[in-house]
Amino acid sequence: MADEEAIVIELSGHTLRVSKPEKLYFPQAGFTKLDLLSYYVACEAAVVRHLRERPTVMKRWVDGVAGTPFFQKRVPDGAPEWLQTAVVKFPSGRSARELVPNDAAHLAWGVNLGVIDWNPWPVRRSDLDHPDELRIDLDPGPDVPFAQARSVALVVKEVLEENGLHGYPKTSGSRGIHVLVRIEPSWEFGQVRRAALALAREVERRMPGKATSRWWKEEREGVFIDYNQNARDRTVASAYSVRAVPDARVSCPLDWEEVPDVEPDQLRLDTVPDRLRERGDPSETIDDLAGSLEGLLELSERDEHAGLGDAPWPPHFRKQAGEPTRAQPSRRRATRAKASSGEEAGRSSGKRDAGGKSSSDPDTTRGKAQ
Repeated sequence: MADEEAIVIELSGHTLRVSKPEKLYFPQAGFTKLDLLSYYVACEAAVVRHLRERPTVMKRWVDGVAGTPFFQKRVPDGAPEWLQTAVVKFPSGRSARELVPNDAAHLAWGVNLGVIDWNPWPVRRSDLDHPDELRIDLDPGPDVPFAQARSVALVVKEVLEENGLHGYPKTSGSRGIHVLVRIEPSWEFGQVRRAALALAREVERRMPGKATSRWWKEEREGVFIDYNQNARDRTVASAYSVRAVPDARVSCPLDWEEVPDVEPDQLRLDTVPDRLRERGDPSETIDDLAGSLEGLLELSERDEHAGLGDAPWPPHFRKQAGEPTRAQPSRRRATRAKASSGEEAGRSSGKRDAGGKSSSDPDTTRGKAQ
């Protein structure tokens, strides 16, 4: 039986059927699936600028923001033949055919499946192993005000410019700020991540207590600069993505002059289209300014010579060469304290053998590995 609530639309030379267009996706704000679709169609050029030719993960909210989302990395069987895709490989060795949203028809097709925000890889499908974008993700801690993220973003700008790079800031659409940097596709994921770590550590040095590169939450102070967003198979919400928050905020590009005073709750699904028409897109020139990572990689080398090695990777990655112990610092301290306590107890209670040695001496007794 046909879905009487469905509508049929024509976009980018394709015919699409949109089911339940009046379904509430944002109950608090009153926005429907059709409102979301209309936003992406109205902002197509700006949205696609940050998605073009990029494999993209679909985060599906089939019941709107009040429901539970799931990530779908693979384009489902039965998808339209005209959909553009790319096959990507994950750190696990597995692969998937992911969507490449190159026009409004692709955006509408995704929205019909429940996609609210878009999460593209930092590569183009012509070269899936060499990112053309460095991503700086500023994530304030739970009790850290947004104003502090704005301050950290301005120091990020300084460090980028000192190293010959131009950053394009945007609100994350949640609590943080992202800075996107186009780079020449000459470096592999590991090198881009290494450059991001060097930048994070430099900002941390300039803003002690206000910015941090420390991976473990219990060690963080202020705004976390998430260098691991540059590891393979890590993604962030793209520019002009509507975010799955009650008031339908947008991850909106900014001019640097706007950063000190920006208020994210003013940049929403219902306000950004007018902003684009009136002010234009602050990130319009992003593809014209690809820079080199050489400066940040030299900074990384200086850190390494000073004794700063690698930092922890995300948990789903295999242990990397040179990576520090992958365990929370408090757990490591507890383990050492327990081991030390056990050794002390062994020394005080160990029996003597005929040769006068304690049974806990390493050359007379084999115990469990510590």
